[in-house]
Amino acid sequence: MDRSREIADFLRSRRARVTPGQAGLPSDTRGRRVPGLRREEAARLAGVSTEYYTRLEQGRATNPSAEVVEALCEALRLDASEREHLTDLLARPTAARRTPVRPQRVRPGLHLMLQTLEHVPAFVLGRRTDVLAANRLARAVLTAAAAPRTRPGSGAAGWRPWTGSPDFSRSRR
Repeated sequence: MDRSREIADFLRSRRARVTPGQAGLPSDTRGRRVPGLRREEAARLAGVSTEYYTRLEQGRATNPSAEVVEALCEALRLDASEREHLTDLLARPTAARRTPVRPQRVRPGLHLMLQTLEHVPAFVLGRRTDVLAANRLARAVLTAAAAPRTRPGSGAAGWRPWTGSPDFSRSRR
């Protein structure tokens, strides 16, 4: 049985064992399609969102914290062996060994195109949104945006505080 299926079966079966009365929830006049707690009731008792509980139950949530696992154990009234089993099921999977990623390179033709775009800033982003290549104007814009702001009294020229709303009366019409 795969891990996500095992998590789903375990949480569903434990949710079915706890009645709303046992959990201290008010009685509900709506009919129940399944025995025990509904997903939203189990989520409320555990202090997590219904969406997150659903993802946990379906095995789609990654790495729940120890606090969340403990809250689930309390909400579902698990004994010591069930707590241990749930903790093992929801434990972080062993990280797969990643193959080293080759550095990305920009083709010479793209470099040439960037240099011919001399009236507009242009740059090429890599798969991790890092700047791989940029023309002269783009480098000026990017370095100006990354430059630290100066503070008053530092002696740096060009610092002007915002003094209020802009004066739109001088704008062109």
